[in-house]
Amino acid sequence: MNNEAMLKQLGYAPNEALLSQFDRIVTNTNSFEKIQKHILDLHEHLKVDDSHVAMSNSEDYFKIKIEAPSPERTQEAIEKVDRFADKYKVALKQVEGKNTFYILGFDK
Repeated sequence: MNNEAMLKQLGYAPNEALLSQFDRIVTNTNSFEKIQKHILDLHEHLKVDDSHVAMSNSEDYFKIKIEAPSPERTQEAIEKVDRFADKYKVALKQVEGKNTFYILGFDK
């Protein structure tokens, strides 16, 4: 899948700046090619919980942002993120005090 297509699936309108940021994120994400499809699948699964995968503005990583409207749906979204990380061996870093996670990449 090319970069523009992935940006569109994540809800972005590709432009030069976003493509440049995307390239930095791909370079910074360990073994990105092994988890690319799984990131898109997670994005789709999180939509029902009003959550999503996006490009971080502060770090060169994809971030998982959980914005569920209730504690139950927040917990459901966190469980989906945990299953994603365990199943596909993806290293995550949680932002302190927030339901936001950076996708660091494939965790050998």
